[in-house]
Amino acid sequence: MTHTPSRFETGRLIVGEWHSLSPSDRDLAKSVVAILTPAVTQSLPQGWQGEYSAERAAEWIRERDQESTVMLILDRESAEALGLVILFDAGDEAAGRIVRIGYMLAEAAWSRGIGTELLRGFIEWCGTAGVSSVLGGVERDNIASRRVMEKAGFVVEPGDASDTELLYRFDIL
Repeated sequence: MTHTPSRFETGRLIVGEWHSLSPSDRDLAKSVVAILTPAVTQSLPQGWQGEYSAERAAEWIRERDQESTVMLILDRESAEALGLVILFDAGDEAAGRIVRIGYMLAEAAWSRGIGTELLRGFIEWCGTAGVSSVLGGVERDNIASRRVMEKAGFVVEPGDASDTELLYRFDIL
């Protein structure tokens, strides 16, 4: 993805490119194993579901590095890894770039307002970076994630929904 944020911060979070925030690839793989538990991955693509070993996490990291920009979400006070953000270029429109975002929060971060804070911080950054719209797909049965998108101001894109997924959009510019 071109011209992505290297880092942004919110009241409780530090969010940055995952290799820049993790001291080593081994530590990054440990963070991925801790974040991508079966409960977290159940609404993700089939190939991402299930248990993660250090080896599987390392391979998953290599795959994501080839296709997207990935950011690590850290707790500002403890530096604990709370989740991941995956960003894809989704094209351009007259007003600017469109970015597709996906996020995964560790179970320890659930029900704490982290997702909403994350999305609001990302949108704020996008407003200074020439991004006109942010898209995010959510499985229909993932009620918590749908609620997070709506609380952050995203709306469902009419006509872009599938039987299993809703596409949310936030227009910035």
